[in-house]
Parts: sequence; C-alpha cells; structure tokens
Amino acid sequence: MAEKRAPGSREQLVKIPIDSEFLEGMLSLPERAKGVVLFAHGSGSDRFSPRNNFVASVLRETGIGTLLFDLLTEEEDLVYSTRFDIDLLTNRLILATGWLKNQPQSESLRIGYFGASTGAAAALQAAAMDTSVFAIVSRGGRPDLAMPYLPKVKAPTLLIVGGFDEPVIELNQRAYEELHTEKELVIVPGATHLFEEPGALEEVARLAADWFVRHVKTRAARC
Repeated sequence: MAEKRAPGSREQLVKIPIDSEFLEGMLSLPERAKGVVLFAHGSGSDRFSPRNNFVASVLRETGIGTLLFDLLTEEEDLVYSTRFDIDLLTNRLILATGWLKNQPQSESLRIGYFGASTGAAAALQAAAMDTSVFAIVSRGGRPDLAMPYLPKVKAPTLLIVGGFDEPVIELNQRAYEELHTEKELVIVPGATHLFEEPGALEEVARLAADWFVRHVKTRAARC
C-alpha cells in the first residue's frame, strides 16, 4: 500500500485556528479540483494515519481535494476520554469546515466528509448541521455514536465495514436504519476493522472515490 501523488496537486501545510490554539493539517488540491473532502480521524489517530492518507491519495487522483488535519491538540489527545468526545470532535470539524470555506483556494469548492471510527460520528453530526455537505463516507466507523442526529443528515452517506468486523457491522446496520437520505452499506468480504488484508484498503479507496465523484457531480448539477 503506497500513497499516490496526483499530477499537478498543490499541497499546503495549514494551521486552523481554534480558540487560542491551532490544529495542524495538510491541504492538497488537484488542478481544477471538483470538491474537497475533510478527513475526520478516529480515536488515537491523526493526520499522519497511513490508511487515511492512502485513501486521500486515491481521491486526489480523481480530482477531489483533501484536507487531513488533527481534530485534537497533542495535549488533548493524551486524555483517552477526549478521543470519544463526539461533541468536541464535531465542533472541531465544523470549525475546520468554516475555515476551509473562507480560504481563497477552496472557497468555491463543495465539501465532503470522510470519517473513520469515532470520526465518522463527528462527520455525520456535523453534516446534520450543515446541509451543504455533498457526501459522506464512513470507514469502519461508529455512526451509532451520532444516532440522534442521523435522521437530520441530508448528504448521501456510504458506510463501509469489514466483513470480519462483526460488532461494528451490527452498529452500522442500526445506524443505517436511522438515515433518511440516499445511503448505502457495503461490507468488504474478508476484511477486519483496519482493512489490513491484501486489497481491502484499496477497495475502500475505490468505493469512497466512486461515491464522492458521483455525488459532487450530482450536487454540482443541482446548484
């Protein structure tokens, strides 16, 4: 598994202000980007997640920009319970979205969310508050942690779970029933929670790229 670099991509180290501190990230925009996807990482993960970076590189190959950033400061991440504070993670994602919408290079781009583990709950909760989000993808996510917000989500939502990740499959099935938007639940055969098996993460990236490309075009046609 290796990251792929899209030709012509512009990469920029960014610092997103939150109160008196900053969240660090990497904004990467291909030439003539169709949209940009913010990555909401799971508990114990950050912008350097090799799995999310691989998926992001595949998205950029299709013309979708990416923003990988830390939802928590280094000090906050040391507190285990903070990693499961969905309201806090959601607030950070909303702040990052607002920041991105105000940057000259991205202000005209439609925004999507990719969430993993607890980050998926934050993505769904944030999207319930922002109907401009064009699509959401969850990888091995915990959408059940945003259950009260799921009926309010308008963005087309794709839930991806490993076939051997049985407890998370059940949680995703429950969440799926609460979504009242265009939705799909895909179970990747033979994959565990982290999609470490040969070809599993590549399948996640393919599914995510197809979902985002399809829906950024659909949303563009409606605007």
